[in-house]
Amino acid sequence: MKVALITGASRGLGAVMARCLAAEGWAVAVNYASDETSASEVVSSIEANGGRAVAARFSVVDSDQLRGGLDQIRDTLGPVDLIVNNATGPQPEMPLMEQSWRTYLDQLEFFVKAPLELLQLVLPDWRVRKTGRVINIGSEIAELGNPYFGNYASAKGAMLSLTRSWAKELGPEGITVNLIAPGWIPVERHADVPRSNRDWYLDRTPLGHFGRPEDIAAMVVFLASSKADFITGQKFAVNGGRTLL
Repeated sequence: MKVALITGASRGLGAVMARCLAAEGWAVAVNYASDETSASEVVSSIEANGGRAVAARFSVVDSDQLRGGLDQIRDTLGPVDLIVNNATGPQPEMPLMEQSWRTYLDQLEFFVKAPLELLQLVLPDWRVRKTGRVINIGSEIAELGNPYFGNYASAKGAMLSLTRSWAKELGPEGITVNLIAPGWIPVERHADVPRSNRDWYLDRTPLGHFGRPEDIAAMVVFLASSKADFITGQKFAVNGGRTLL
């Protein structure tokens, strides 16, 4: 049984990814930073359906916690074969003149620093075994460039660029790196978004409806499977047609 680490998996997209990968036979490390109750519920639901999972508490932006977290996963499930970089923090929107370098660094720590440091910790083992997969969760905003959101958009753009660079460097060693760029997929944290914002978004979505977390999880499952053995360095937009490249 291969082992998947999904960061930020106690709720939202990450929780659904964890359940869907487990349903396909993966042992799943459900990473979380603080919401122990929700992470435990995800693990319990996986185990209730015959799967294997463990809750792995560590902050992906804390370098000191990463190694201990991966050691825990290895000791309970085995060495990690797949990393899904899904974790995120607050995503403040603000006018340009209110932004600071710190507001950019906050996003880069989640979308560049954390994926880099996690990969560096597992890479020696992957290179020995000539296997390993990284799936980065990007965003359509990297291409659409929403106003007041340069901090988030630039970090997600950097994530796309590192995906392509890592894929070219690691491809000869049997390691694939791809990125999924979701559109707005409503989850728990969007409960209070005004109806007008939702209507504005749907008016600009060719398919005319919101996606579901399962739509993103299905792409994760595909890219994690043997069906995607010859795919690397690619961006997969799952956003109802809002971007067409």
